[in-house]
Amino acid sequence: MSKEPKENIKNQETIARFDNVSFEWDVNKPILDGVSFTIRRGMKFALMGQNGAGKSTIFGLISGLYKPESGIINIVNGVSIASANQIIQRNELDLTVREFFAKCFKNKVYDLDPKIDDVLEVVNLKGHTKVHDRIIKTFSGGQQARLLLASALIQDPDLLLLDEPTNNLDKAGIAHLTNFLVNYKKTVLVISHDAEFLNAFTEGVLYLDVYTKKIEQYVGNYFNVVRDITARVEKENMKNAQLQKEIQAKKEQANVFAYKGGRLRLVAKRMREKAEELEEEIVDVRKEDKSIRPFVIPAQPDLIGEILKISSFTTMKNGKIAKRKCNISLNKGHHLLLQGPNGIGKTTLLERLASGHAEGEKVAEGIRIGYYRQDFSTLNFDDTVYQSLSQAMLEGGERLNEEHMRSVAAGFLITGEFIRTKIDDLSEGQKGLVAFARLVLQKPGLLILDEPTNHINFRHLPIIAEALDKYKGAMILVSHVPEFVKQIRIDEILDLEK
Repeated sequence: MSKEPKENIKNQETIARFDNVSFEWDVNKPILDGVSFTIRRGMKFALMGQNGAGKSTIFGLISGLYKPESGIINIVNGVSIASANQIIQRNELDLTVREFFAKCFKNKVYDLDPKIDDVLEVVNLKGHTKVHDRIIKTFSGGQQARLLLASALIQDPDLLLLDEPTNNLDKAGIAHLTNFLVNYKKTVLVISHDAEFLNAFTEGVLYLDVYTKKIEQYVGNYFNVVRDITARVEKENMKNAQLQKEIQAKKEQANVFAYKGGRLRLVAKRMREKAEELEEEIVDVRKEDKSIRPFVIPAQPDLIGEILKISSFTTMKNGKIAKRKCNISLNKGHHLLLQGPNGIGKTTLLERLASGHAEGEKVAEGIRIGYYRQDFSTLNFDDTVYQSLSQAMLEGGERLNEEHMRSVAAGFLITGEFIRTKIDDLSEGQKGLVAFARLVLQKPGLLILDEPTNHINFRHLPIIAEALDKYKGAMILVSHVPEFVKQIRIDEILDLEK
């Protein structure tokens, strides 16, 4: 990675530039192919692209975590960069808050505790006693999302890289973050599938095309950019349809002339050559514009009577535990929405329900539970996708049927080398698609979903919502995305705060 002279930093508008950059994980997995784009001081852009396209890899290249195969990445000398990743790494979960923030700095910081207090105030994560010595894994998913953001902000960077910063955040958390970014004076590049959030502060889009492996740079309102991209794809599809008609006509003419023989065979040959030329003009529709296929999560057969009874639950607020009573009964086809702010105990309750060991709840005997966790910890990260889906099919009470399994996988864009990839090597969005494919194969009687929109491409969300809406077993849903919840039939709401 090259650096530019420090004396030019105040006068130079461009603070980072990719010049013809290529990168690949291995010979069979290219990510970028001759990519060029610029990042200018003060710009606030979204980085878009299909799950697994390589958006997080671009962040790694900018921050120097990875090196390009070819091309040059110019970062102005003196420009500081900090990243807020999608998730806290598994090897960081046992750290204290102080140890977690200390890792953000190359050198020891002697006034770290006051800096931590100040940055937790910024991300609206305050009021916790002895917070500096608290273990990271004891925080809720939403609170961990705020810690990730704070770990970047505490470095006061010139270039802030945010990877899915709204995942797990409640409505108040998203509003707080949005307001902060609207007023932020430095440069921001954000990966997010939350359209409303992006439109509040971004000025354009860097669009990573998973087919061409290149970046397209758009300036303007986020929704306008999405419309421009959609219009371009529709135009490409119309052109393809016209070319296909011409190709078919040339091939039919070639067949007629070839059948007549003689000199007309030469005409037939020219017709075929023309058809081949037209085929080369066909534009490949971009893979990132493909959505998953509509799907159904089959419910466990022969569901009768009460599936789940909840008579009490435990909440956590400002470090204080409270036990509350309720009367929730879930039968076949009954959908429950669990609500409450970050840190109140929604994920903890779901974990206990899924384990069957929650005090004050009872799952009917023989009920199969399908559990979608926001951190994907129900997946064995050492398994390949093939092994994970095979196991799910066996859990669903079926003998291994590879043809059916591959058909389900293909519906979630899991094809080719993807199915032989280890879970640990997938992007977070791809892990989410594998988790949904597993639910289809498991055929649960009780479906528990903790933030199922996290990391998922926005094109897939209406299809997922429709599948959940039509699910015929008992379901418990936690989601902080109102637009998603509105598309799903909800029979009852349990607000842990109220």
